[in-house]
Amino acid sequence: MTGLFTGRQRSGRLALVRERKVGVEEELLLVNPVTYELEAVSHRAIDAYRRQSGRTDRAATDSAGLDDLEQELFLGQLETASAPFLRLDELDADVRRCRRAASEAARSAGARAVAVATPVLGRSEYKVTPKTRYERIVHEFGEIGRQGAVCGMHVHVDVADDDEGVAVLDRIRPWLPVLLAISANSPYWHGRDTGYASWRSQVWKRWPSAGPSEPYGDLAGYRAAATALIECGAAFDQGMLYFDARLAEAYPTIEVRVADVCTEVSDVILLAALCRGLVSTVAQEWAEGVPVPEWRTDILRAAHWRAGRDGVAHNLLDPADRRTKPAREVLEGLVAHVEVALERSGDVAAVRSGVERLLAGGAGAGRQRAVREARGSLEEVVADLAERTESAWAG
Repeated sequence: MTGLFTGRQRSGRLALVRERKVGVEEELLLVNPVTYELEAVSHRAIDAYRRQSGRTDRAATDSAGLDDLEQELFLGQLETASAPFLRLDELDADVRRCRRAASEAARSAGARAVAVATPVLGRSEYKVTPKTRYERIVHEFGEIGRQGAVCGMHVHVDVADDDEGVAVLDRIRPWLPVLLAISANSPYWHGRDTGYASWRSQVWKRWPSAGPSEPYGDLAGYRAAATALIECGAAFDQGMLYFDARLAEAYPTIEVRVADVCTEVSDVILLAALCRGLVSTVAQEWAEGVPVPEWRTDILRAAHWRAGRDGVAHNLLDPADRRTKPAREVLEGLVAHVEVALERSGDVAAVRSGVERLLAGGAGAGRQRAVREARGSLEEVVADLAERTESAWAG
């Protein structure tokens, strides 16, 4: 994540952030421009990007955390990071800038960057990025690690301090499946239709530190849970705590990690606005002494499963009354829940129009299936994904 978020203290008295910046990290797949299979060239893409941007000192750049593009677990992936912004139009422009940088770097390495959450074609093979940490992950976690070439989107939202951050984590739990449904963009997996709108979410939950978590209660509870997971070997360090939402390790933010990477930038911005609205809403509830809603984690797992299977095409579990309802009603309920926060940030109109657009046109999974039906092959699906990823900056 480039740029600066509002600073926070690691502990201390409540100091609610009234204006919260929001930023986005996106993981992209690199594919061959002819066959559309995964292309293991992130090292060449990163080198090309650094040459083009004048950042040729790899060690200095890595230590300073200055790159907009980074490598991921596999050589067929790139990660982008926007700067944080108060205004959604500025975030939109910066996400497009990052995608342009990724696309140009990929082309320099003989590939195309694609915003899709799982490898679509069946012949794609994974090659681990040759870094000690990544090699250790795949060695220790075996097949879970070897099948980890999936791509998510992480939304960072300002919090005042870690105490507020943990209070937010405990209170947004029931809404995270709804965010997953909005983002669902991975129906295909190695040449077949999985029957899910988000297969990435099913693959990702195989990691022992991933998925919905119990309420932490306070910062000490969060730290105790993190320490226990690391001590038992479920994670090497804080960076491997793959919770659906967590305290960011390097920034003064909540990091919402539940979403698939979205092909359409408009979907990215909708999710960023909703994440910020949720953080602001539940932080206010905490400040007013509203207790944490009691949710069994097994019910939340079921809500995540339904969201991953159907996306916004059918029903979702409504956090307001815990009943299964049509996705439209649940999304409208989410907007109503965060409306005060959206009004404060000036995002109400953008979010309402974004929800209507999404429900009318379908999320990413529906668009992929429509292309398959119309054009007849998964190669055409990837070609369309590549074109729409690039249109974010070329159009």
